[in-house]
Amino acid sequence: MQLPLPPSPMALPLSGRFPAPFLPPSMRKAGLLHPIASASLSPTIKDETIDWVEATSNFFEKDTRPIMLFDGVCNLCNGGVRFVRANDRNRRIRLEALQSDAGKKLLRRSGRAPDDISSVVLVEKDRSYIKSEAVLRIMEYLELPFPQLALFLQFVPLFVRNIVYDNIADNRYTLFGRSESCEI
Repeated sequence: MQLPLPPSPMALPLSGRFPAPFLPPSMRKAGLLHPIASASLSPTIKDETIDWVEATSNFFEKDTRPIMLFDGVCNLCNGGVRFVRANDRNRRIRLEALQSDAGKKLLRRSGRAPDDISSVVLVEKDRSYIKSEAVLRIMEYLELPFPQLALFLQFVPLFVRNIVYDNIADNRYTLFGRSESCEI
């Protein structure tokens, strides 16, 4: 029996628990984990019973603006933070380093490991975006012409955008270096 494919992991609805691939109802009732999920989750995350959406709901109680999570010691990422600040005059996006306590909690909320600094993450109240989808979503919040550019770039297939994103992300320290401290 072939299992249906899960929805795209690039824009994950927040379930409160670490997302696993699709499970048929009969397997869910039996308490079974999908073989891919059980192989890919670390024991600390798999055994976790904290509802991270609930545990981090205070981040969105008084301020519903999305939060951009970035690598705080990456020079390229810090340049991106400066770019967002310069082009977000209305302060529509909040910023938080992935390495901070809040950043680690928001990573968990987004279904990612708390030490995963491989991608920029945009956390909205009910959804998270990673890799190129996070970049395009951030562009939508900025001043003109960036929302229009994001609309244009959405026509590039996701796998192509993410190949480019991954190549830059994997080489960011070599190409741009590290900083001793976080930008914010």
